[in-house]
Amino acid sequence: MKKQMTRRSFLKRFTYGILGTLGLSGGTYYYSKHLEPTMLSIKEDSIFSPKLPPAFENFKILQFGDTHLGFHYDLGQFEELIQLINEQKPDLVLFNGDLVDEPNMFPQIEFEACIQVLSKIKAPFGKYWVYGNHDHGGYGTETLNHVMELSGFKLLKNESLPIQKDQSTIQLAGLDDVMLGRPDLEETFKEANPEQFTILMCHEPDFADHTVHYPVDIQFSGHSHGGQIQIPFLGYLVTPPFAEKYVEGKYQIGSRPLQLFVTRGIGTTRLPFRFLCKPEINIYSLQQNRSEEL
Repeated sequence: MKKQMTRRSFLKRFTYGILGTLGLSGGTYYYSKHLEPTMLSIKEDSIFSPKLPPAFENFKILQFGDTHLGFHYDLGQFEELIQLINEQKPDLVLFNGDLVDEPNMFPQIEFEACIQVLSKIKAPFGKYWVYGNHDHGGYGTETLNHVMELSGFKLLKNESLPIQKDQSTIQLAGLDDVMLGRPDLEETFKEANPEQFTILMCHEPDFADHTVHYPVDIQFSGHSHGGQIQIPFLGYLVTPPFAEKYVEGKYQIGSRPLQLFVTRGIGTTRLPFRFLCKPEINIYSLQQNRSEEL
């Protein structure tokens, strides 16, 4: 039986069709294609938790992802991004997936250039990444793993590991991609200490509804691009599968609660536009819990 289209879905498809047929005319077209996609912002948040060891007070985590190189985002822009990342002096760098838009169409010489650029990122407590759906798609799984490994990034694929500082430890975990991989929370946390402050990287944000049942304090996700195009009174125009419920910003899920942070990401896909949805990198400062902040 054909699924009945909701009013919201109809409005999205109708608006999408109008934009596709007529184009974003005039100055709006130019702005959304050539200007806003380059208006990279740095979004800063504090993360509070009573489980955080004192040694990690003000520990700085930088999250970025969804660069989609090859689709209206080039290596020159990528190199400028990496320079900006290093200027923030992060303690830990997390890449949430989707490095290249179509891995099977991306030239080998440009993959080699990616390695040179990504290798420049400096983070004293490490650089980690998880697969996105575009990393698995287009026969890119092994290629992307090789590129990231040579760049000094460690893949977290259904596994967790300790991050240590001054004899104290927090836990960092990562899932395989939800859409094209085989995410396994049981495997990821089979040896987890539920008393330990735990961060999970998962490309698709809506998977947080499963994560909430596991000993996770923070989930970092991307994939949504923040909707990429936001229309006043209509909301998010482009919300991919597994990023329809949690699209951007911070959410608290469950009674504990699980804190979910969803980045808008860097690049674009399918449509080369951003409108009322500037790209961003995200910096999180870890702090012990303050009751007035919750």
